[in-house]
Amino acid sequence: MKFSVIIPARNEEDCIESTLNALVNVLEQNKFDYELLVISDHCTDSTEEKVKKLSSVNPKIVSAINPNAPGFGMAVRAGLDIASGDAVAIFMADASDSPDDLVKYFRLIEEGAECVFGSRFIKGGKVVDYPLHKLILNRVVNLMIRILFRHGLNDTTNAFKCYRKEVIEGCRPFLSPHFNLTVELPLKAIVRGYSFKIIPISWHNRKSGVSKLKIKEMGSRYLFIIIYCLIEKLFSRGDYIRKDR
Repeated sequence: MKFSVIIPARNEEDCIESTLNALVNVLEQNKFDYELLVISDHCTDSTEEKVKKLSSVNPKIVSAINPNAPGFGMAVRAGLDIASGDAVAIFMADASDSPDDLVKYFRLIEEGAECVFGSRFIKGGKVVDYPLHKLILNRVVNLMIRILFRHGLNDTTNAFKCYRKEVIEGCRPFLSPHFNLTVELPLKAIVRGYSFKIIPISWHNRKSGVSKLKIKEMGSRYLFIIIYCLIEKLFSRGDYIRKDR
């Protein structure tokens, strides 16, 4: 199998090289066929130039530009449109996600999983330097989602997940232009009947740069997409559920 890793990047010049080098080392050691799709999201620093430099040495690193309006979700969607792998993972440019966890995702996909969702909040999971106010809000929102959808996942909002390509195609069209895509993708996959596995993962707060997630701006957007997916679950009468079952 070939795996695509989509890395949306907005002004990540301080960490993008180390993130890519860490991924290359781990994926090469595990002998995966892969591509690293770095989607520059309207960067105003040297992020794009640094990625192009690495790409000139390693063709598995692909530099691309978000042709859409700025936004995390729009950058990921641009990556989904050009990904050539049999499965796709979303990985954060700030290295908050673990390349070793990515290997675990890919192994489960190779074994037949349709989606693999990591959780930082189950036995074996770990978070390091998570800002307290964000942690409290995260736990409240994820509890609400878990109650509404009864899906057994307690870390829906985390972007770091992996999907087979057919799952991505089966979940289109996507609506979210911002970080709410992190909720739209897994909820649509679950509502539309795709199977998933949950494993513990680790998360480390960024050591450089500034987080692009603005809680005040995102609250209503998260709520909108949660309600949208819930309406599909309750009232679509199965019209969007996969047909190959």
